[in-house]
This record gives sequence, structure tokens and C-alpha cells, in this order.
Amino acid sequence: MADEKPKKKVKLTSVWREARELIAVHRKRLALGLVLMLVSRLAGLVLPGTSKLLIDDVIGKHQVDLLWPLAIAGGVATVLQALTGYALSQILGVAAQKAINDVRKSIHEHLLHLPVGHFNSTQTGILISRVMNDAEGLRNLVGTGIVQLVGGFVTATLGFGVLVYLNWKLTLVVLIVLAIFGVVMTVAFRKLRPLFRERGKIQAEVTGRLGQTLGGIREVKAYTAERAEQKSFSGGVDRLFDNIRRSMIGISATTSISTAIVGVVGVIMTLLGGRAILSGEMTLGDFVMYLVFVGLVVGPVVNIASIGTQISEAFAGMDRLRELREVAREDAEDGTREPCPNLRGELRFEDVGFEYDPGKPVLEHISFHAPAGSTTALVGTSGGGKSTLAGLVLGFYRPLSGRILADGRDLTTLRLFDYRSHLGVVLQDNFLFDGTIAENVGFSRPEATREEIEAACRTAHCEEFVSRFEKRYDTVVGERGVKLSGGQRQRVAIARALLADPRILVLDEATSMLDSESEALIQEGLQKLRQKRTTFVIAHRLSTIRSADQILVIEKGRILERGKHAELLALGGRYKELYLRQHSYEENRFVNPGEDYPSGAVSKL
Repeated sequence: MADEKPKKKVKLTSVWREARELIAVHRKRLALGLVLMLVSRLAGLVLPGTSKLLIDDVIGKHQVDLLWPLAIAGGVATVLQALTGYALSQILGVAAQKAINDVRKSIHEHLLHLPVGHFNSTQTGILISRVMNDAEGLRNLVGTGIVQLVGGFVTATLGFGVLVYLNWKLTLVVLIVLAIFGVVMTVAFRKLRPLFRERGKIQAEVTGRLGQTLGGIREVKAYTAERAEQKSFSGGVDRLFDNIRRSMIGISATTSISTAIVGVVGVIMTLLGGRAILSGEMTLGDFVMYLVFVGLVVGPVVNIASIGTQISEAFAGMDRLRELREVAREDAEDGTREPCPNLRGELRFEDVGFEYDPGKPVLEHISFHAPAGSTTALVGTSGGGKSTLAGLVLGFYRPLSGRILADGRDLTTLRLFDYRSHLGVVLQDNFLFDGTIAENVGFSRPEATREEIEAACRTAHCEEFVSRFEKRYDTVVGERGVKLSGGQRQRVAIARALLADPRILVLDEATSMLDSESEALIQEGLQKLRQKRTTFVIAHRLSTIRSADQILVIEKGRILERGKHAELLALGGRYKELYLRQHSYEENRFVNPGEDYPSGAVSKL
């Protein structure tokens, strides 16, 4: 796991503000729940309140005529308490689930609009945990938790008033004991809150690592890395166990202290209450009623401690959600930007510089012009900045210096959503969803008809392998498209880009996973895809870019050479060196076809 970082403190001011806003949204349900809670708690005082009359008047003074009224009052109060309790759970339960549902949708919507860089630096499992797990704690704020907390205070306050009325001296001693208990609980909450926050973080990290392991299970098995992954996972769950163990120690301690408090109160009542009866200060009915009401006071106080722990956990979850919300959306300024309903596709880079980490430039002084409908090829050694440049074209990143013009307008002044609606992309490792072939192709244009989807698939030569499946285009491809070969996934991705009908197209090693036969089929599809579109092609295999309108040789973040294929060969520089090295290597493999070589490496240079 990652090195330990200093623990962040929960920003209670910000969290409490968000909690108030959340409560305000559901204030009607909470208000109704609070009324029902008060009715339920007041009804719950009826039976204890009749105990004095039952003992002193009905039994002690033989006033039998009071028996039926007391029984009826107790029965009505019990029924009323049961009905309000049921209504309370339904009303607040729905409110809690509605709040969780709303927050999950809100966080998910915010998450989808975060910059790509945030996903590069944050594990997927952590983000999933934020959406699914951290929102769960909200049930304790807008569900029964906050109302029970208020109800507990009301019951304790009313009960305390009755206790003062019955015997203020005894009540003063009980109050001192409860005050000590309150101080202990405050200290306990201060210790427990960081543990709950840390638990969410650890759980997210463990979930993220598990997701990576299962997603890369083929690599794990191929490199016999089962033990290493098991060790990594075990370390994570051990940290989680240690956190839970420490939390349980704290919770158990508060529970034990609560039990001890009840015992201390019982001892005090036995000593002082017994003397009060013997001295005539209290009747037997007073004492029994006092016993019952002490339970009504101590019970809610102890329950407040339990609810307080749950609310502390909810606050920790809200604090993590707040951190995620504070990450600026990439479309945060779209409201002030220009609309971009149409785009010809002309792009111009003017002295563009970019870096992921401060002081470590990835691109420097990049300047070129890509006319609408032209093809620009990006070549060079790995790590030179080709994919970063493509990311800038796609709007994944913003230049640190310089500017990018789209149809003569600065890209930073255009609405990002509008601009991206004109883009298409085929990556080296294309992501397919766990759905059918038709659904994956239609992902780029959900409103497309089935005929349009199948037409795009035929152009991309998907029909050649789709026809072998029993369900044809309704065949489920599995998670990340595992049921298809690399070349088949690539063709589905090309069909998806064709269906989108983009004005600007990025092909990142689009034929890298194809054998020679598949490549021959795909090149025709790519040729049609590139027609009348501004295309950027990233390729190590130089055979795929000979027809490009311009070739940019990018090394160490700079454009080293530029020109067409023949011009760069005549220049005799870096491009020719790359060309001759690859040409020689491929010829050698062509002469020795029995040797291992990546599929599709034989080129028609």
C-alpha cells in the first residue's frame, strides 16, 4: 500500500454546513418525523406516570375506581406509541434512502465531469467507495438518527423535570454522575471520529486494489503474481482489521462506561432513595415512579452516545464527499464559454507547453497547423509526448502555456461538451462495456438506429467475425470485451468511431493489435473513417502513415522534424533512422517467418 500520509482533520464547520443543507432539503419529512417522535415519547411517559397512582392510590388507598381509567390510558398510550413508531420508521426510512439516492446521483454526476488527470491519480476503487459507501452514513442524519437524538434530549429533559419534582436532592447527585458520563463520551467521540474517517480511506484502497487484481487476473496468472497480490491484499485487510479493532475497543469502552453509569445510579438510588422512603420524604409510589423515570432519562442519554457515534461516522463520510466535491469540474466555466454547435475541424497549436508535475515539462514549444480534413501523423520513441499531445486535442488537458485554436477560436473559450461532441477516438487499448456488440458500437451515438449501427460495423469489417456468433450483434462481449480478440475489439472501436461521425478523429495505434490479414481489412475502414475528417494518427508502425498530409517527429516533448513521408526520408534525419530500423527488422522477420514476432508486424513498406 502507499506510504502513510498525515491524517487530515475533519472540517466540522464545512461538514456541519453541508449537513444543515441536507437536512433543509428533507425538512418537511424530518419535521413530520420529529412531531411523531415527540408524540411517541410523550405517549411513552404515560405508563411510567401512572405507576405512582397505581401504587399509592389504587393499591395503597384502595381507590378501585381509578383502575380502569389508568388501564385505558396506558392501553391508548401504548397503541399510539406503536402506531407513531411504525409511521416514524416508514417516513424517516424513505427520507434517508431518498437522501442517499440523491447524494449518490449528485456525486456520480460530479465525478463524471472531473478532469482526466484526477482519474490518473486516484484509484477507481476509492472513487467507487465514495459514491456507494460514504453516502450510506447519511441515513443517520436525515433518517432516524437525528430525530432519535432530538427525541432522546426531549425525553431526558422531561424525565429530568419529573425527577426534580419528585426528589431534587437525589436528582442532583444523579445529574453529577451523568455530567461525568457526558464528559467521557465527548472525549470518546473525539478519539473515534478519526478512526471512522481512516476506515473509509482504507476500505477504499483495499477495494481499489482488489478491483485492479481481478481486472488484471490474466496478467496476475501469467506472471505467477498470485502470492504478491495476496500479500498486498492481506496487508490492506489487516490494516482494516486493526482500524475496526481499535474502533470496537472505543465503542466497547463507551458501552461499558454506560453500563457502569447505570450501576452507579442504581446504587445511589438504593442508598438515598431508601432513606427518603424511611424518612417519609417519598412514598413507595414516588420511589417506583422515580426508578422508572431514571430509566427514561439514563436510557436516552446512553442512546444519545450510540447515535452520536453513528453521526460521527456520517460526518466523516460527508467530509470525504466534500473533498471530492471540492475538486473543480472540467466544465466549471462552460456557462461563460462560447457555444460550438458546428466545427470544420481546423486545429492550430501555437507554442504549446504542458506538464503533469510542476517543473517536469512533457511538451515544449509545440506549434503546427492541421487544416480541416487533413491527416497529421505523430511518430517518435515511447514517452516522447505523442499521447499527451493527443490528450490535448481531445480536451483532456489544458495547455500550461501557449494556446490551441479550433477553427480559429481558442479552445479554452469554447464549451467543452460542445467541442467533444465533434470528436471520435480509437485507442490502442479500447474499452468495451459488458454489453452486446451493438450496444458498444451505439455507445457513441445512443439515438442511432440498428441499421446505422450495423452499417458502421460492416464498414469496419466487423461482419467477418460477427457472423460466426449465434446471436450476431446481440452477442455479449464480457467485461472489457474479454470474449473478443484484440483485433475484434479494435474493429468494434472503429465502428463506434464511424457511427459518431466526428469532425476530429484521434487514432492511437489503431491497428497495433491486428494481424496482417485483419490490418488489410481495417485499412480500408480507416480510409473511409478519415475522409473529410481532421485526423491525428499515433503510430510506431510507419507503414500506416505514408499517406499522411504531415508527419511530426516528436522526441522529448519537442517537434524534431516535420513533413511528408518522402520529404522526411530525403531529409535523412530521425524519421529516416526510425524508418530504416523498422524496415530492416521487418524484412528480417519476413525472411524468417518461423521466429516469434508480434502479430501484424510484416509491413508493405
